[in-house]
Amino acid sequence: MTTMTEGSVREFKMPDVGEGLTEAEILKWYVQPGDTVTDGQVVCEVETAKAAVELPIPYDGVVRELHFPEGTTVDVGTSIIAVAVGDAAAAEPAQEPVEDTAATDAAEEKKPEARQPVLVGYGVSTSSTRRRPRKGAQVPAQEAPAASAAIQAEMNGHGPAAPATRERPLAKPPVRKLAKDLGVDLATVTPTGPDGVITREDVHAAVALAQAPEPATAPAAAAPAAPVTPAPSPAAVSYDTARETRIPVKGVRKATAAAMVGSAFTAPHVTEFVTVDVTRTMKLVEELKQDKEFTGLRVNPLLLIAKALLVAIKRNPDINASWDEAAQEIVVKHYVNLGIAAATPRGLIVPNIKDAHAKTLPQLAESLGELVSTAREGKTSPAAMQGGTVTITNVGVFGVDTGTPILNPGESAILAVGAIKLQPWVHKGKVKPRQVTTLALSFDHRLVDGELGSKVLADVAAILEQPKRLLTWA
Repeated sequence: MTTMTEGSVREFKMPDVGEGLTEAEILKWYVQPGDTVTDGQVVCEVETAKAAVELPIPYDGVVRELHFPEGTTVDVGTSIIAVAVGDAAAAEPAQEPVEDTAATDAAEEKKPEARQPVLVGYGVSTSSTRRRPRKGAQVPAQEAPAASAAIQAEMNGHGPAAPATRERPLAKPPVRKLAKDLGVDLATVTPTGPDGVITREDVHAAVALAQAPEPATAPAAAAPAAPVTPAPSPAAVSYDTARETRIPVKGVRKATAAAMVGSAFTAPHVTEFVTVDVTRTMKLVEELKQDKEFTGLRVNPLLLIAKALLVAIKRNPDINASWDEAAQEIVVKHYVNLGIAAATPRGLIVPNIKDAHAKTLPQLAESLGELVSTAREGKTSPAAMQGGTVTITNVGVFGVDTGTPILNPGESAILAVGAIKLQPWVHKGKVKPRQVTTLALSFDHRLVDGELGSKVLADVAAILEQPKRLLTWA
């Protein structure tokens, strides 16, 4: 969304990167006033109530002004950056005192003839994203000798000039946010990931190194100016330095809070529990891990629990429905978009597997693996979190026995899976150690009565106790 203003200056407005979202927080600016930008270049990263996405600029020009600082929540449709284009860009002062014409010509040859289509938040064009130094930018004192030597070397024919600005470190958005929250400069972090990508472990290692005590004989060094960072999480605050910390509620956490309050006070919740012997299911998991059909796929108890729930829904289709308050109708869905609750650095999100009911077990395993990996990397798209019909939340990964989950808005049921533990159990008339877990099913009592909810929960439990039922019930 752009607007042409007087003097050939374009105003780039905050787009709706989701479905009907009204605001987004600016997490990171990748450009500054005076920088040259190209069509499709990512200029900033924003966080909506659903996910973090990168915004590409849709034209060439020179950045004139950033209207909002990092950390600001901006309404959709509000201008966030002004870019001088055409004659206005040409009238801007030269951006570089020294320019390698050969490199510039080569870059122009590689530039595509037309802009490649770009969907906000899902990629950028193939044009270069390297920006030029801003007018008046000075080389830091400690870098000046090296830069001067490199330029002199190029003039003498001994090699190309070293760039006056350092390359942007490679890191995924969740890792960048973690570094920002902890006050870590990614340029000082040693990467250990593939192709030089900085990982979360690298950031934590940098923090640990920075917090290591100085030798007693070392003189006190002058502390560099600390970058402005948002309030740290409570875990990062020492009791000696603060009595309390206030964390703004925004982004994913704000959306989650609003959705849960709306669900809790709209849909009358009922929760039922059942404790299940899942020993045979755990044995089947180990067998599937050795199956060639599942090579390279994520095979774990959640996979079979998800399949058991899908079979239970097939046997009891009325559980897969929603309540239409305006029309006073129950809408039964003939498809299952299976939501999986995932804890991420930005809060709890629930992406879903589209048409999970139609997938084979290997296909379901592949989809689950992609969903979890994408969520952990902070790359879950807004579309992936739309249209869920029923959800699984695995609280057992935290060692929790069970819980009473709250429904996602628009859904009629959610299954909570507790920790799987070795417990004494009566098996074939004798007390034996068995793998046991507790399942909890919450449902909307407006459209799901106790009989239907009980049948669904009983079916899931029966399949997990005797997973061979998958062959006859699926």
